Amino acid sequence: MSFSVSPAGLPDALVITPAIHHDTRGWFSESWNERNFATATKLDVHFVQDNHSCSARNVLRGLHYQIGTPQGRLVRVIAGAVFDVIVDLRRHSPTFGHWSGRELSAANRQMLWVPPGFAHGFLALEEKSEIVYKTTTYWNSLAEHSLLWNDPDLNIAWPLREAPLLSDKDRAGMPLRLAEVYP
Repeated sequence: MSFSVSPAGLPDALVITPAIHHDTRGWFSESWNERNFATATKLDVHFVQDNHSCSARNVLRGLHYQIGTPQGRLVRVIAGAVFDVIVDLRRHSPTFGHWSGRELSAANRQMLWVPPGFAHGFLALEEKSEIVYKTTTYWNSLAEHSLLWNDPDLNIAWPLREAPLLSDKDRAGMPLRLAEVYP
């Protein structure tokens, strides 16, 4: 099997670790294989877009999601490290409003499956932390929303040493109690 799979702390979210093949030259990993992913995860997903971002240390991006065109995301870090956070925004879910966070890094090579219906964000823990992620729907600026990263009702334990660097959009995120969510 080219991937091992474990729960990511919230229903339907998964941590996926690709097999690494080492030899005297270095290592090789199959980071994406649709057939093996489906076998390992029991998910039937089709990705339509790949995104790549690079963030300086202490940049916080998110918590982003799309209403009307929800995105599933397969997230991995190819340089540096991030504290990656997901929030369940499916009102019918027993874990609605709960969050889960974990370190994703180039060193641990783990990937995170973020199901549709979740908000997603991350804090860059190292300089030039690079994330690549596949999405199941295209980015839609009219459907995009942002949760307030420091909403006291969510109480996310971001590993911050100082105030994060935020975009204007992320500074203006909505608290969960006022946010548009999924049914």
